[in-house]
Amino acid sequence: MSDAPQRPRNLSRPAPLSDVDLRQLRVFAEIVRCGGFSAAQGSLGMNQATISTHMRNLEDRLGLRLCERGRSGFVLTEEGKQVHSAALDLFGSLERFRSTVGDTRGELAGQIGFATVDAMVTNGGFDLPRVFAAFQRLAPRVRLEVDIAAPQALIQGIHNGRYQLALLPAQDQVPQLHQEPVFRETQKLYCGVGHDLFDRPDAEIADEMLVKQAFAARSYMPSDTVCGVRFLRAAVTGHMEGTLTLILSGAFIGFLPDHYAESYVAQGRLRAIRHERMTFEDEFCIVSAGARLTRAAQLLSDIIQVTAGQRTR
Repeated sequence: MSDAPQRPRNLSRPAPLSDVDLRQLRVFAEIVRCGGFSAAQGSLGMNQATISTHMRNLEDRLGLRLCERGRSGFVLTEEGKQVHSAALDLFGSLERFRSTVGDTRGELAGQIGFATVDAMVTNGGFDLPRVFAAFQRLAPRVRLEVDIAAPQALIQGIHNGRYQLALLPAQDQVPQLHQEPVFRETQKLYCGVGHDLFDRPDAEIADEMLVKQAFAARSYMPSDTVCGVRFLRAAVTGHMEGTLTLILSGAFIGFLPDHYAESYVAQGRLRAIRHERMTFEDEFCIVSAGARLTRAAQLLSDIIQVTAGQRTR
């Protein structure tokens, strides 16, 4: 698309949105979610030529250039970023409308956008698969759309209506969101086999030694100190799997949930460093926009809380 001549803007007032417009906007949103035309082919069930046609028709319809696609990859224009944000708001409003109508009719139907951070499956203190099983049994007509993303993306998704509920570590400075504590997760400091500290006894590892090590930070962690140590942020990732991969390289130290690291410790590939002090707990919360939840979303929230309560007794 970047090699094509710039089409003039259509400055006339756009007609009301049609079903075709909504379908093309959903194609656009999926392209953005996947990060490009080629990557979106599988989830959309379309070949690249069909996707390009949808995008070209949408741009013509709106009179805006939404993206650039060429050797440099897929990039949204400033107009494209605004349209994408507005489209997510629109989809959220449409789903809230459907859910409200279903509630009014006493039905559990429609769909729920739910998201959480990665590395949840290994959490023995909270059985997320059991939550999904219970929800499907009690609300079989509700379509559950599940996403895995970094906390920043989850908060944005709650704001724009993409997600009705998100399960993530408690967030500071977001008073407009409702946070309900659910469970706590223990994080410990690890290094991988081959790292200089792997075979060194804890008694010989002082804070002064830790601050000199390349640290794999997560993008949503405090930037000042963790457990009283100002680590050298040599790498940053928004996902737990990224942190694990960096630590397993033997070149970085970093924090991981103890349940996520457990199997690698048993294999002799990871080792906890000064676990008596280099440990903290993340409080996980159910996060929502604060408005009244639909009956289906409230049911999912209740199941999460009951499941977490049963595991902590």
